[in-house]
Formats: sequence, C-alpha cells, structure tokens
Amino acid sequence: MDVAPAQLAALVAIADHGSFEAAARQLHVTPSAVSQRVRALESAVGKVLVSRGSPCVPTEAGASLVRLGRQLELVFAEALADGPTELTLAVNADSLATWFRPVLTEVAAWGEVALRLRVEDEGHSHDLLRRGEVVGAVTSDPSPVQGCSVTALGTMRYLPVAHPALVARLGGRPDWSALPMVVFNAKDRLQHDELRRHTDREPRVVHEVPSSDDFRAAIEAGLGWGLLPHDQASDGVDAGRLARLGRSTTRVALYWQRWKLDSPLLDRLSEQLLTHAPR
Repeated sequence: MDVAPAQLAALVAIADHGSFEAAARQLHVTPSAVSQRVRALESAVGKVLVSRGSPCVPTEAGASLVRLGRQLELVFAEALADGPTELTLAVNADSLATWFRPVLTEVAAWGEVALRLRVEDEGHSHDLLRRGEVVGAVTSDPSPVQGCSVTALGTMRYLPVAHPALVARLGGRPDWSALPMVVFNAKDRLQHDELRRHTDREPRVVHEVPSSDDFRAAIEAGLGWGLLPHDQASDGVDAGRLARLGRSTTRVALYWQRWKLDSPLLDRLSEQLLTHAPR
C-alpha cells in the first residue's frame, strides 16, 4: 500500500475542518488538490475514507488513517523542532480539577509544547482515541484501543453529599428519590449508579451543571445532592458547607491510554501522569 504523507495530511484536515474547501484553506492548496489526494488514498487502501456530507467526516476505515496522520504530524514536529509541538489529550473534568493540575504546572515549564485538552467523561474518552482525535486519554476503560497502550493510573473516590439544610428538611435521613440530584451532563452516570444502591425510583428533579467547580458550588448552594471527589467532599463536610449522605464510597479506576509511538514528549507526559495520579 503506497500512502503519501500529503494524502494523510489532507484526510486529517478534512477531519478537523469538516469540508474539502476548509481543508484546502488549511493546507494552502486548492479543493481539487485535496479531493485528488483523498481519492488516491482511497484507491490505495480500497475503502471509502470520507463520508461526503455536511460536515464531511471520516468513515471507520478513515478514522484509523486519521490517527496515523496525526502520529506522523507528532513525529515530524518533534524531529524538526521548528515550533511548538501540539499534544491533544482527553481528560475527565474531575481529574482536571484535582490531581491533573500539577501536571499542567510541569508542562508549563517545558516550553515549545502546545497542550490541547478535550474535557470528556472518563467512560467516553476512549472514543476520541479511536477516532484519532487525541494522542492519549484518561479513561475508565481498561480495554486498549487498537494501536494504543494502557497503564493503570489509580482510583478516584467520590462521596455523596448535599447542603446540610437540604438534608435537614427531610428529617435528617435522606429519601433519595425525594432529593433533587445534580449531574455533570447527560453522560454522567455516577449519581444514577449511586441512586440505584438506595432506591429503584427516579429523582423528581435532575439538574445539569457541566463544570467541576460550578458543580461543587451548586451542591454547596443546596441545588441538590451529588458525588464529589473525596478531598473536595471532605473539605466541605469539615467546613460545615456539606453533609455526607450515608457511608458509601464510589470508586472509579482510571487508566492512561496513549498511542504506541516513539515520542519523547509523550513518554515525558506519561511519566508525569503516573507521578501525580490518585492512589
């Protein structure tokens, strides 16, 4: 199979920008040149690689080659060292708000690295790896994406908490289905899993607050109950801003999935993740 880097670059640009015209502008060529490169690549692999539509998106076969194209971009960027090297990662919001912050401090000292963070639920971040959109992902899925390695990071612990006044209105003993519930977004199933431990009934009110800091602030304001990372929850309970609901602890095992690629920067980043991950 004869695949040229320019062909892969055209496919990556289409994946990034959603059309042949936008890809052409990114690559400083004509749309016809982009189309020719993609057709040549499709002829070489014998498969349709782009679903032509609005927007244009890679097919399943195309996603694997998008990942290969991005890997080549990273290798070339590190080898040439003529500008900042981009590292695009997927990380869940709770990790970003807690143990991941020292990693940012370390990367800030490296220089010539442009970090691109994609905030995604830990149960879904591996999908970004599969589509070639990120070089690595903090995920709760230990099953390796094709072409990636998996390393256990540690375990996030969560406690169910609410504002003390909210619990007091219910007589001090939580009626889980009567309490309003706060979730991060529609993908966040942690609260629902906790709820199933106590009742089969659905909560009457579910609030969505898609920001880790605001999620905690919403619970502390009495909007509803939710699961907070252990340290955040314990600090709130100790300060009297929060009350713990029951004695259960939810544990979420985290894994680092990354491309199997000889990349000093990616190796260095992996070391920092292992150093600062929760234990």
